[in-house]
Amino acid sequence: MTTTAALTEFTWHQEPKAEKLVHGIVDDVLRRVPFAGTLAQQMRDVSGTRIYDWIGHLSLKVGDPRIEQFDSVGYKQVTVEDGTRVFANDRGVFPRIITSTSRPVQVELAIKVDSVADFLAAHQVQTTIFGEPGANLRYAVVSTKDAAALTVVERHGSTSFGSVEGDLKHNARAAHHLEQFRTRLRALPVADDARGFAIADRLVDASIAEVGRDVTCDLFFNAEREFWTRRNRAAQVQYARQNKLGLGWANHDHHTYRSSRVGFKALVEVWEKLGLVCRERFYAGLEAGWGAQVMEQPNTGIVTFNDVDLSPEELMGDFSHDGLAPKPALGTVGLWCGLHGDSFLQAGMHHLECQFDFEQLRLQLEQEHGIKTMKPFTDYSYLRQAFTEGERFKVDGQRIDALLSAGLVTVEQGETFRVDGALGSHLENLERNEGFKGFNQKGVSEIIAATDPRKQTPMQKPQLAGA
Repeated sequence: MTTTAALTEFTWHQEPKAEKLVHGIVDDVLRRVPFAGTLAQQMRDVSGTRIYDWIGHLSLKVGDPRIEQFDSVGYKQVTVEDGTRVFANDRGVFPRIITSTSRPVQVELAIKVDSVADFLAAHQVQTTIFGEPGANLRYAVVSTKDAAALTVVERHGSTSFGSVEGDLKHNARAAHHLEQFRTRLRALPVADDARGFAIADRLVDASIAEVGRDVTCDLFFNAEREFWTRRNRAAQVQYARQNKLGLGWANHDHHTYRSSRVGFKALVEVWEKLGLVCRERFYAGLEAGWGAQVMEQPNTGIVTFNDVDLSPEELMGDFSHDGLAPKPALGTVGLWCGLHGDSFLQAGMHHLECQFDFEQLRLQLEQEHGIKTMKPFTDYSYLRQAFTEGERFKVDGQRIDALLSAGLVTVEQGETFRVDGALGSHLENLERNEGFKGFNQKGVSEIIAATDPRKQTPMQKPQLAGA
């Protein structure tokens, strides 16, 4: 692929016609099934989310006139499974829609959750769960009325719409590998990152060999979200809010990793081993000095946004695979890694971005929990983004000494980091409309600059919305 093609291949647009179709099907279920309508209101009031952002898939019975609209709004048939036709729209963030003659209802809304059992327990619903605990696919019919149904679905690397995959032996193996990822060695001495990547590589290889690539990808990022949540109060609060409804983190949009230059190639190699493929590239400009590679796993829906210090000429090459040599100065991303370690190892994700009702989440977090939100760095009708106030991490003295020895921070900066720590992570509030799948490159550049650890002192914190 030429450099120009690599920079322009992924150009996302608003898709209002497809969104209108999807929302119309969801609203049909909300009108027919009282439980679904109540759930939609609870999602907004209790968790600051929208039911449209929790759609696992939609189902229509063959003969439904809405099927005739599929092609005109970008939905194409991708597969047939036991007589069920599966349609996808890859032009934006849209759920799959299935059509069948065998479904017992005319229209179905399936909500994605981390755990079907957790959802049923939260709502005290008595119904059958299809699939054993730990299976790749589990689902349950929550409520039916007027030829419509609300179901809840839990996926672990499965793309099936009916076949409950995995026996007890498989499920036990998956549970074992999840434990391995949750407990992998991350806290390593300075300059020992290669060992950390080698350990993770062996764990990934062992899991793929036993449970497959897609299941492994799901398990790995489950563990990553858990590690990050333990280190961020806003994440802990919001996770608890979503779990009041038994939802978990199934509304995740993308996982953001910060990487040192020397570790970036190894990071991409792990992601590709897990089935992620490169999407669009980002560059914030010469003055910002950083870039990013977006990657996506098509079967699990996992997206990573991978930040690294970068120069313009490196953007024009294959920086995700060629490797990046150290530089004599650190940009915002490089300094963050110098202070905390790479996201893949000691530090954990810089942030998890989930899909929310933007205004509801901002107001609820501040009014109910005292968690403030930084000034939005994207505020379009189709894309809104903002960080919660940053979580400060304590900085290991050995890391500060290494930065001082290399002349990468001043003595004054080093002392500030020893006493006050440095910004470590955020929860990101995102609202997508009209199916827009892309990001705001200019806005991302501005927020990276605003959260540079060198600019953060007790007397000078990031600007907060409403502050």
